[in-house]
Amino acid sequence: MVVKRSGWSSLVSLVCGLCLQACANTTLLGQAGTAPPVPARTPAPVSSIPPAAPPSQAATPPSPPPPLQAPEPPTSAPAPVVPVIPPSSSAAPLSTARFALLLPTRSETLGQAAESVRAGFMSAQEREPQASRADVIDTGDSPQDALSGYALATSDHDLVIGPLPRSAVTAVAQSGAVDRPTIALNQPDLAANERIASPIFLPIGLSIDDEARQAAIWAATEQPGKAYVLHSQAAWQRRAAAAFDAQWRHGGRESEVVEIAAADGYLNGRSLLQLKKRLQEDKQVLVFAALDMTQAKQLRAILGNAVPMYGTSQLNPASIAERVPAERADELNGVRFLDIPWQLQADNPAVMIYPRLVMPADQKRNADLERLYALGIDAYRIARQVAAKETAFELDGVTGQLKVRFDGKVAQFERVLQPAVYRDGIATPLNGPSR
Repeated sequence: MVVKRSGWSSLVSLVCGLCLQACANTTLLGQAGTAPPVPARTPAPVSSIPPAAPPSQAATPPSPPPPLQAPEPPTSAPAPVVPVIPPSSSAAPLSTARFALLLPTRSETLGQAAESVRAGFMSAQEREPQASRADVIDTGDSPQDALSGYALATSDHDLVIGPLPRSAVTAVAQSGAVDRPTIALNQPDLAANERIASPIFLPIGLSIDDEARQAAIWAATEQPGKAYVLHSQAAWQRRAAAAFDAQWRHGGRESEVVEIAAADGYLNGRSLLQLKKRLQEDKQVLVFAALDMTQAKQLRAILGNAVPMYGTSQLNPASIAERVPAERADELNGVRFLDIPWQLQADNPAVMIYPRLVMPADQKRNADLERLYALGIDAYRIARQVAAKETAFELDGVTGQLKVRFDGKVAQFERVLQPAVYRDGIATPLNGPSR
């Protein structure tokens, strides 16, 4: 195995955004701008295996762009379970199981995200160093590079964790080459009627879409009336808005999707005043803000505290390890959102046992890199269970309450996130899961 250092970029992509068209019932307010999310840097040495030569045949799926992605919860009862690691793989006992961690550590845009996942995975593995062996297989961020690395990983390992980029996950899912249990770190980009062919391919990535769906289910238990679903033109915001709106309407409820113009990350003030006037004309309304924290503060300053507001983890950009009074967000008091326990519950037993992500002394912590670090921790814990041939299990994870089931036809995964509310300007976890 070759030991080397990978290159580093000053900016990390959030791995799994995908541009969606605005919903059919979307209202446009103001003129378009741009509102991207922002991460940080986390350099660390990587033990790596260089990828093999590209396979002769490979799927070439759409390329990705911005926040984080996973599968929908199972919707039907499972069939009888089958062994997760096929007998033909001659899998070793758990004490000698070999894991391949397939990450884009050579990517300029995704290298820091990959390092955060790697660091989390290794921090979990270090708690039981004799339980398994893990090799990091370096790739770039292209689907072809990921397929080459995946071929190498499956040739000499019992289980693969990765890839991370959404386009790479899609390529592997569509390749027909999945012959080892594979824990993908993102959700593949498949057509509405397309299904993952392999029963041992398990996507577990963090998902802004799933956050929005769970927020809709949560809001429906607390608020009657019409939902105004707000977003700017940022791709991840459109994703979240579409997911919330679909879930809300699935219950027969009324909603209206409103796109608010933004420039340089700030919402258009005139558009917000128009929105306020419209909300005042409805008796019972709530707002789902598919916005970042800065935009949500703007929105709240115009609308006031009387309108119930829900959002995603992007309303919580602070790392729990660095939260200080200067980062209080009093404007958001009463706003409800969902996030992972790692970002909300420092005293959670499942969270306390792991060290925090180490950042360079001259760099500020970044919440999205913290979430990817937590994803790495849970990826290892899931891999351990799968390597032990567990076909149905639950975990109190650092990214949520996790459920995994293999039924011989499809691998099923569900993550229930932690609900929270702003109180006295601080993100405060609420009792119980969001659903």
